[in-house]
This record gives sequence, C-alpha cells and structure tokens, in this order.
Amino acid sequence: MTHDHDLVLRPTAAQTEAALNPPPGRNGGDLVVETLAGLGATTVFGLPGQHALGMFDALRRSDLRYIGLRVENNAGFAADAYGRITGQAAPLLLSTGPGALTSLAALQEAAAASAPVLAISSQIPTAGLGGGRHGYLHELPDQAASFRGVVKSVHTVRSQSQIPSAIAEAWRSALTVPHGPVWVEIPQDVLLARTSLPVVTAVDATPEEVPPRPELTAVAAHLLAQASRPAIIAGGGVVRADASGKLVQLAEKLNAPVVTTFGGKGAFPWEHPLSLQSWLEDRHTTDFLEDADVLLVVGSGLGELSSNYHTFKPRGRVVQIEADLGKLESNHPALGIHADARLALQALLETVSVREDATAPERVRALLSRVSDRIASQELTLEQDVLASVRRALPADSPSFWDMTILAYWAWSAFDPRGHNTMHSAQGAGGLGYGFPAALGAAAADPTRPVLAVSGDGGALYSIAELATARQYDLNVTWLIVDDGGYGILREYMTDAFGQATATELTRPDYVALAESFGVPGVRTTPETLETDLAKALAEPGPSVVVLPAVLRMFAPTHLG
Repeated sequence: MTHDHDLVLRPTAAQTEAALNPPPGRNGGDLVVETLAGLGATTVFGLPGQHALGMFDALRRSDLRYIGLRVENNAGFAADAYGRITGQAAPLLLSTGPGALTSLAALQEAAAASAPVLAISSQIPTAGLGGGRHGYLHELPDQAASFRGVVKSVHTVRSQSQIPSAIAEAWRSALTVPHGPVWVEIPQDVLLARTSLPVVTAVDATPEEVPPRPELTAVAAHLLAQASRPAIIAGGGVVRADASGKLVQLAEKLNAPVVTTFGGKGAFPWEHPLSLQSWLEDRHTTDFLEDADVLLVVGSGLGELSSNYHTFKPRGRVVQIEADLGKLESNHPALGIHADARLALQALLETVSVREDATAPERVRALLSRVSDRIASQELTLEQDVLASVRRALPADSPSFWDMTILAYWAWSAFDPRGHNTMHSAQGAGGLGYGFPAALGAAAADPTRPVLAVSGDGGALYSIAELATARQYDLNVTWLIVDDGGYGILREYMTDAFGQATATELTRPDYVALAESFGVPGVRTTPETLETDLAKALAEPGPSVVVLPAVLRMFAPTHLG
C-alpha cells in the first residue's frame, strides 16, 4: 500500500543540473523572494531598512512586484487589504526594531479581521541574538516577543537553509482558518551572506482544513429544521471563507432571516427577502434576534459590536460555527462547532431538511420598517443623503475601505455593499488610518476597477504620506475625506459624557491643495454635488481626492433601551 507521503519526487536531469549550478551573485534575500514566488506570491508590500537590505536587493533579481509605502503601518494596512481581496497571504517586508514595531497596529487589525498577512522582518546579526553582543542599531531584547500577542505564529530563522521552510510554514499558518497575520524574522547577516544553495523551486504550504465534526452538524441540522423562529447571524468568517452562496442556500432552505455583522458586510444580499441587513446597533434588531428559538451564528465571535455592546441576551438555543477556537462560546453558551464556515455550511446544506415558513419575509419587512421609522424620527437627512450619494456614485462591483469615522459608522449599519467581499473597515481592532492605505492594497490586487477610500480629516492625517505612493504606482483609488475639523466621533462621545469635548479639534491642511502638490487631482465638494464629483473622480484612472466639508452626526444608540 502506497501513501501520498511516501512518494518522493525525483528531479529531472535538467533540475539536477540547475540545482548543482545556481546562478552567481545570490544572497539570503534571494532565498526569501524565491520562496515567496514559489508559494505563488506576485506582489509584496513594505519599506526598506538597513538590516533588511539583503531582501530588497534580491527583489531586483525577482519577478515579484514591489509596492513601497511611506510608513510601515500603512504598508501593513495595504497588505491586509490585498489579503482580503485575493484570499492569498500578502507578503510584508520590514526592517528591524522601529520599522517592525511601527507595523504592530496594522497587524492587530489583520488579526482581528482574519486577514492573511505574511510579515517578514530583518533582525540584528546572529551574534546579538539570545543574549550575545549588545548595542546594535534597532536592537530589541526580544523582538519576536513584541509580536507574539498579536500574530498567529512567530518564526525565527538563524541560517539560510531554514529560510524556505520557515516562510512556507508561516504561509501555511496565515492561510489555515482562521486566516491571520504571521511573523518571520531573519538576521541581517543571514540575509546579506552569499549563498550557494540552489534556487528555491518546489515549495509546498497547503493550508490545513478545519472540517466540522459530523455528529455536531447532525444536531445543528435537527435543531434548525425543528425551529419555530430560526435566525442567522453571519460574520466575517463567511466572507473570508467565500461561503456567501452557501449561506444564501441554507437561509432559503430554512426560511431563516439573516443579519450580517459589520465585519460580515456582504455575506448575505442586502435586498433579499430574508435580509435583516446590518442594523446591529438597534434595539429592534436585538429584540428580534433574542426572540429566535434557534440562532445560528456563523463566522462571528459575537464581540462588542456584534452583540449591541454586550446587551444581546439570546433566549433560545445558539449554534455557533467558528474557525477561531478561542472565540467558540466565548461570549454565549452554544452548541459550538469548530470549523471553517464554508465546510460547515456545506455539511448543514447536505443534512438539514426544508423548513416551510411563509411568515419569515413579512417579519423581516416589519423589522426593517421599525428600524427605518426610528432613524427617520431623528432628523438625520444630511447623513442619509451623503451615504446614499456615495452608494450611487460607487460602481456596484467596486470595493470600498472605510476608516474609523462617523460616515463609516453609518455605513456599518446602513450601506449596501452589493457584493460579498467589497466593503471593508478597521472595525476589527478600531485603529485610525486604515482606509486609504488599505484601498491602495486593494487597487494593487485588482487594477481593473476603481477603489473607494473613506476617511475623516483626523484619520486622513495618519495616511497623508501615501498620496505619494498612490501617485508613484498610479493606483486607481479615490479618497473621500469628510472634513469636520477634528475627531468627530470622539467629539460626540465626550460631549455626551462630559458636556464638552477636549483634545478633539484639529488644525488641518487644505486637502485639495495638498493632494495637488503630490500630483493627485483634488476637488472640494458639497453634499449636493457629492454624487457627481465622486462619480467623476472614480471614473478617471489613477488616484484622486474628494474633500467634503461637513459635520455629520451619529444616529442615537438604542442598546440602552
């Protein structure tokens, strides 16, 4: 009997000849880029630094495309978006110490959102590792320790022969569900030293699958089929697993209403008769979900935002499908199924029987009507009109990337993404500065369609240097900056809590003139002309900036009701 793992691929004569006679002039950095190419990478993001120069030198001997950003954190955001759009691990090349640490906030967002990022950093020379020599530039006592609480796995290389296997192992880790960022670090001298190792060609890093246990899906299918009022919460795990189609089939088979979390935007069609949309910061929606006698939660840990700030108290039976074992039953008791959303939904589709329920679409319509009436009573016409203008201006298949800003908070609940992997925001970790550099990463992933970035003026100042990146690589991104003179959402929070706001007001530049100084077209718009100006900017190839001076308000929270 022959097992697959018993098979050994014997090199051809040509392969043997090539292995015995590697091209001259290669260093440890070449092993890095050759491994990445062998794994299927085509694009890398990053920013060079003194210890990492061996990797960057090797790029010129490679077919990999390099997108260099101006700040390491922004490079991390770009890689995050590239990973979300392509489903592949996005290489992020960084230098030691300050360069590495500057990427931490971006890697935290990638971890929270399950975005596959393969960060490869340099390290001080091997003589300084493990308590050896001290005083190297950029030195940290334990650089990897700074990342262990953020990334999925950490891999430290000490010799050139370890490079291909360490990167392959990290790649596999990044793409095994739940996806996430991983960290590889390689000492400067290992990267710079000449190598006589053969060119890396055969690299196997197939991600591990996480299938559901059949006895658990059998119980889940029975509970759902017998339910009187089933409902489904679909999270980001459905989007990452490309399982939206299977979710639709299951919801229709069960006649179960579906709400998507803010991270799961687009997991279920917005206008579907069973769509509760994304109104999770709404007591009416919370009440509806609490009333379900069986609640299926797919690809969500039901964290703070997805549970209406932990006010959600389900009264029925909860079935939770989650690839991240640490999130399984972490917030609510459930029939916990540790599995990839796609595989688990397929198992349920094959097991569950059809459930007839003619009342479900009417109950959905009634809920959405109550939500609409609540918003209409708050006199928020400007905010609704601005968001509607953005939706009309943005082509249906174009992705959008939203920073932490009031318009994005509206979009979490009220924006129709019109696609299952088209709307992304920084709500995983909640850091500022995500929107524009992430949009650049998405444009690098797919240059055939325009990409929209949305920021407030506060978040925009985190990313303004990347206008140079957008121009240098001619990336097809339109950046909408809503300028309200400060940190708008914090202004609201502080005024509500303390009666007045402190440290929220900002002196800021003329964003149109600043964009034009980078060679990027800019326009100042109004709520009335936003749709036209934004549509025109999106239709023009290359980067552009649209500035909307406006003070927007949030709708009143209802998690206290």
